[in-house]
Amino acid sequence: MTNCHASLRRLRTGYIDLYQAHRFDEDTPLEETIAAFSDLVHAGDVRWVGVSEWTSAQLREGQRLALQAGIRLVSNQPQYSALWRVPEDEVMPTSAELGISQITYSPLAQGVLTVKYPPGLISPGGSRAAQKYTSGSIRRYLSEELRLRVEGLRPIAEAAGLSLAQLALAWVLYNRHVTSAIIGASRPEQICENVKAAEARLGEDIMHSIDDVLGDIIERDPAKAGRPYDVMERWRASETA
Repeated sequence: MTNCHASLRRLRTGYIDLYQAHRFDEDTPLEETIAAFSDLVHAGDVRWVGVSEWTSAQLREGQRLALQAGIRLVSNQPQYSALWRVPEDEVMPTSAELGISQITYSPLAQGVLTVKYPPGLISPGGSRAAQKYTSGSIRRYLSEELRLRVEGLRPIAEAAGLSLAQLALAWVLYNRHVTSAIIGASRPEQICENVKAAEARLGEDIMHSIDDVLGDIIERDPAKAGRPYDVMERWRASETA
């Protein structure tokens, strides 16, 4: 609550439209988190509340407690992309049942789905990968096999009249559970390019073609929900070699 009020002062606004819990707090009883949310909503400091990277069980219990407190969780913010399908089997169906929308992040897989890091290149200078490569947060995406698979998406994008970035974003927005995709941009022209994805209409044939190209490099394990920064063994082994 202290941090929320500090945000209100910095933003110079009387309320926050959407206030989300960033990751599930294992050290705090969920009842306390929901009670704090409820107090903020009923005080008028926050209009709506949501969460980020919660599992289906956490979402279900959180929504139960929220409804008891006279509020509701309206959003979940999971990592989601053509490469990272972890939320599909459990988190998204549970969210739909509970009336929780998906505001997805990293739809471009930190730039990997744009072939920003082409096969044979560790990472371009000044890129996010160059800055974070040693930290491990992006290393899982930089195996040679994965980048070759992503390069194979280029003909699909060109046939659809899209850039690779637009194809990746349109793929995310194709999912009926997704309300919005969070994009990061370092230049205005990137924003102009990315927003065009909202107008793209992909068909089932394109969706199947993307799956065929990416194949078993796609991560689907629902057990990884809530753990988006785990290094996946098959990607790490290739990258380390």
